[in-house]
Amino acid sequence: MTTATTTADVRTELDDDSGTVWQRLARTQAVWILGVLVLIVAFFSIVGGRRFLSANNFSLISQNLAVLAVLGVGMTFVIITSGIDLSIGSVLVFASVISAKLMSAMGGDGAGVVVVGILAAIVAGAAWGWLNGFLIAMAKIPALIVTLGTLSAALGLAYVLSKGVNIAVDATSLTDFGIYTRIAGVPALPLLALVIVVIGGIALHRTRFGRHTYAIGSNQEAARRVGIRVNRHLMWVYLLTGLLAGVGAVMYLAQFGTTTIGGQSLTNLNVIAAVVIGGTSIFGGYGSMFGTVVGLFIPAVLQSGFVIIGVDPFWQGVAVGAVLIAAVYVDQSRRAAAQRGAKSTRKGRHNV
Repeated sequence: MTTATTTADVRTELDDDSGTVWQRLARTQAVWILGVLVLIVAFFSIVGGRRFLSANNFSLISQNLAVLAVLGVGMTFVIITSGIDLSIGSVLVFASVISAKLMSAMGGDGAGVVVVGILAAIVAGAAWGWLNGFLIAMAKIPALIVTLGTLSAALGLAYVLSKGVNIAVDATSLTDFGIYTRIAGVPALPLLALVIVVIGGIALHRTRFGRHTYAIGSNQEAARRVGIRVNRHLMWVYLLTGLLAGVGAVMYLAQFGTTTIGGQSLTNLNVIAAVVIGGTSIFGGYGSMFGTVVGLFIPAVLQSGFVIIGVDPFWQGVAVGAVLIAAVYVDQSRRAAAQRGAKSTRKGRHNV
């Protein structure tokens, strides 16, 4: 929505549990993107055959998506508020370094050591998220500048603490969980990511916190007028994003058994691209968790399919870029059409 959104419009959004026009638009775009994903899967199924359709291939895809899906939950909330968080990749690295060093200092293995390592990563991630939220909501510094700064600061501190050397994790109980554990035949990490995505979806679409998130993204001033504590809410949103980056750090350590200091440089961009491809508007105000999941699968399926059929995987970037531009174009077109419809409706009411 534009700044012309009225207080009454925002109040209607808060009271409408069936979904506002903006949320319906997000669902529509998510369905459109789902159609694109189905076409991609169909193409690689025909060309790649059983190699692409194998259970092992889809298990590998889900493993690769697990961490990104957790980060995508927080990023969806942030972008719906019309914000951005460029720091999540660096926060993940910092949290993984804190967790790995602490577990190594405590002896490397044992249930108590793993629990402390998990809590340390979550607290470290949440601390960076709180800092982002405070500077954005209270100090009124643009989110792009704040998170660009914390991107550099978090990564720099990770290098300082690790001396630029990756830290191996000796906690076999953690790595065994990430690599070997299966629940009902499903790898543990993708299942954990699914649980977090479902909880995030419920919070976004079925709670007051989610409705306030949409309202703030539509129009912050109007949200304030209807009694929403915008600054506090924004702080919670960024804190949640940092906390989930900490969870992602633990999942990364469980999957690979080591930190990767220089391996997360594109994580923030990949997550942002997935969220936007999935129908969440970069202008704020609407989006869906389902769309984010679909948006995450498109680059992952492209990468897997290109490898199987023998195409240079670098073409994945070209394909994802094309889909991203198309998604933003559709977003802008639908947004303009909806705004024209809303203006006509208000004009008709005024004439009556």
